[in-house]
Amino acid sequence: MGDVLFIVWRESVEAMLVVGILFVWLRQQDDARQGLRWLWTGVGLGLAAAAGLGMAILGAASFLDGESGEWFQAGMVLVAVLLIVQMVWWMRRHGRTLKRELEQGAARHLEERNGWGIAVLVAIAIAREGSETVIFLYGLGARHSGADLALFAGSAALGLALAFATFWLLQASSRWLSWRTFFRFSETLLLLLAAALLMSGVDRLISLDVLPTLVDPLWNTTALLDDGGSVGGLVSALTGYRAQPALISVLIYAAFWLGVWWLLRHSAVPTQARAQALPARS
Repeated sequence: MGDVLFIVWRESVEAMLVVGILFVWLRQQDDARQGLRWLWTGVGLGLAAAAGLGMAILGAASFLDGESGEWFQAGMVLVAVLLIVQMVWWMRRHGRTLKRELEQGAARHLEERNGWGIAVLVAIAIAREGSETVIFLYGLGARHSGADLALFAGSAALGLALAFATFWLLQASSRWLSWRTFFRFSETLLLLLAAALLMSGVDRLISLDVLPTLVDPLWNTTALLDDGGSVGGLVSALTGYRAQPALISVLIYAAFWLGVWWLLRHSAVPTQARAQALPARS
């Protein structure tokens, strides 16, 4: 369940970053009390939107069974992969200006005395992170049932608790953990998790006879690391490793990393500029 914990941890910290930036800035304004009221209104609206999406997804899934359910789950897994890559790309592109953009947007709404503008600004940010989390968790949890779901929920709760601790540590001091280190580390793990989800989706599409295996298996490394064992299973869940992969899986896995490399290479911004833009202290 480490993948569940990580997703909730990373997404929650990112949402807290947005709220933290605006919270600190609004407290410094003349009408701080009114501004903060709209801030928390936006947080509530964002969470409600994410919860609504979760209910809609579960509702749709409840009407699907058999092959149609397999199609739906495969589609949600692949959507989650795209969202992870998009998230990493978005932070590479906007991380260096995120603080300034948020503060400028809030300042414009305060000047216009438009409290709802602040609420919507926050709600969109929270809803984006929350909706991504909902889709990720559905993609990860579709294969679990019974007692595993309790462990799944516990991992999500622990991820949220760790997110609060991590955010406090990031805001308290950059001596132990900096925003630059956090994003560099979590981006790597996110992309590995996206690769693992992609392989899960490919496996589903192969089982639905959508993709040909071409050669199956291409190799067999079960003797070295069995993806059905405890250690191999963890590696598989976090990286997409397969001990007996089909050729189509290997080709898609390689294409994924080539595409990610190209995308990030053309969207990267100077690391120093990103570090200066992200708040090290409040």
